[in-house]
Amino acid sequence: MTDEGRFRDVSRITWAEPGDGAAVADRIAAEVAKPGRKRIAVPGGSTPIRVFDLLAGRALDWSDVTLTLTDDRQVPDDHEASNYRKLSAALGHSGATIERLVEGGRVERFDLVWLGMGADGHIASLFPHMIAEIRPGRTVIATTPMPLPPEAPFPRLTLNRRALCAAKEIIIVITGDDKRRVIEKALRSNDASYPVSDVLHGCGAPVTIYWSKG
Repeated sequence: MTDEGRFRDVSRITWAEPGDGAAVADRIAAEVAKPGRKRIAVPGGSTPIRVFDLLAGRALDWSDVTLTLTDDRQVPDDHEASNYRKLSAALGHSGATIERLVEGGRVERFDLVWLGMGADGHIASLFPHMIAEIRPGRTVIATTPMPLPPEAPFPRLTLNRRALCAAKEIIIVITGDDKRRVIEKALRSNDASYPVSDVLHGCGAPVTIYWSKG
């Protein structure tokens, strides 16, 4: 894709105000409350758990919602590093369907994809440097970040770029000044070394960035 083509959709990007966890919870609640069946992809980590805690006290009907992780570590479900375990503990009794990531599995289009971002600009488990399976279409792929992060030294499963970019809407939730600087640089320069640039410049879906001090 040419640089001109990659910059064509910058107008789709907005900054939420406010951009804190309560605002993210409001956005998820609004999606859940829409009529009909909804498919929502959510990240792992501690931030989503805090947001799910905020949602726990709300009278939401999750029965028409399918939740999928954007990525997970390839560990047993009972492992402390398992994002599937954390998501199941948080929303397993809500009535939502929690869809497991399966390597090579085809992925239906999401109504909403919620992404976090690392300080290196990675999204889901799509890293600047990684070993990755290449598969056509919207699917789940295996990746191994290089080097393995010491805090989570595991190979991963992740939605691929096509699965993320096919979403009707994308939100990116970040905290701290360092990550804000990374995403602002990616917005200005479309630096291909940041995987988040693909979402900011190369996808067709509207993107809303939620930022807070942390």
